[in-house]
Amino acid sequence: MFTRKMLASLIGVAALTALPLTGLSQGGSSERTSLEAEARLPLEDLRSFAKVFEQIRQGYVNEVDDSTLLEYAIKGMLQGLDPHSAYLDSRSFDDLQANTTGEFAGLGIEVGVEDDYITIITPMDDTPAERAGLRAGDVILRLAGKSMRGVSLDEAVEKMRGPVGSAVTLTIGRKGHKEPFDVTLKRDKVRVYSVRGEMLEDGYGYVRISQFQLDTGGDLMRAMKKLKQEGDIKGLVIDLRNNPGGVLQSSVEVVDAFLEDGLVVYTEGRNESSNLRYSASPGDVTNGAPLVVLINDGSASAAEIVAGALQDHRRAVVMGTDSFGKGSVQTVIPITDDRAIKLTTALYFTPKGRSIQAQGIKPDITVERVQVTRMDGVARTTEADLAGHLGNGNGGKESGAEDRKRAKAGNDDWYGRDNQVFEALNVLKGLNLYGHRAPVKSEESAAPVAKDQVARIRAEDL
Repeated sequence: MFTRKMLASLIGVAALTALPLTGLSQGGSSERTSLEAEARLPLEDLRSFAKVFEQIRQGYVNEVDDSTLLEYAIKGMLQGLDPHSAYLDSRSFDDLQANTTGEFAGLGIEVGVEDDYITIITPMDDTPAERAGLRAGDVILRLAGKSMRGVSLDEAVEKMRGPVGSAVTLTIGRKGHKEPFDVTLKRDKVRVYSVRGEMLEDGYGYVRISQFQLDTGGDLMRAMKKLKQEGDIKGLVIDLRNNPGGVLQSSVEVVDAFLEDGLVVYTEGRNESSNLRYSASPGDVTNGAPLVVLINDGSASAAEIVAGALQDHRRAVVMGTDSFGKGSVQTVIPITDDRAIKLTTALYFTPKGRSIQAQGIKPDITVERVQVTRMDGVARTTEADLAGHLGNGNGGKESGAEDRKRAKAGNDDWYGRDNQVFEALNVLKGLNLYGHRAPVKSEESAAPVAKDQVARIRAEDL
């Protein structure tokens, strides 16, 4: 029980600790008066707190225990600082650790809401869901016998998580099956990888970084290794859209993967321990291939560190729309074994000294996300389509209507699915084309055959 005697003791301790430890002198009544005034201020505030506390205990419509009231007070104290400082109870602390490490105990399925039901987007590799044969598009009708209709996404995820080895039964609806069927799964440790990659076209890669976890740097290197197995990388799109950030060190590792040297980011705070500088080490995983970084208003914190650093070093073209503008660093400070506070302790700055706080990263090329449809006009005819046309003078392959049709079909995937990725690919092609084209310096660089032909023409003219 939090008694009045305990409150009085707390007020007394606070009054003592409020006295400054430096700048004391042996004399001067005005200086003593100033110190006494500083000591009285927290005392009066604590008395006000005690009065409010007591009024709530005695008069609130429902009885609330003292420990809960004190926890509310702590939450309010942190919430009043800024939007990102917070008190983490045991559940919030567990969620933060799971997001940071990318590991949690559950079933291993990505889910969404469709037609008021929880629908499986995809089962993750090597998880209970995949081993049980669940598929993308399956609808979870019931979980542990309870209907999932109208259940929020957060609530559904919470219900599917649990201790390793515990079992849960899902009632699944699947297209092609007349009746729903039950699947019983045992929860297991699930590892969520923060990076995935694929080839957009021959030589042009794409990596999507969804958030910055402890092992995001390692995830990136593994994704790049797989892409390189498909061929040389001539250009790379780094997709940071809707990436909320995460671990600062991981964002440094991602930037380091594409820089040979130089400052990545630095932080400044009140405490000396908050003033840090991070620099890149030698080695570029792409060997200097052109980069395009995609951002939007959902790109925040660590994602902005990556975009800002690569932009400042002119290592990448940043495309998309303005980022979120979270340029502050939060430190997680454990209070007990299962509770902590998340406290804003510093601001971070890009290599050129830019603060992103409340401003964000502005892209080099603004490209809004839109739905693009191709305008089909009158069928075009070229020389190669004409009957009796002459063949190519160098014996090259002719490009007729069928070739154009196949090329158009090949581009339609990204063109219609994600116009920002499509535009990023076009920029990469341009950078790669002109960045590697050697200029012709003089007539001497022309082919010997061409020089001979010029010489003969000139002789004949004489």
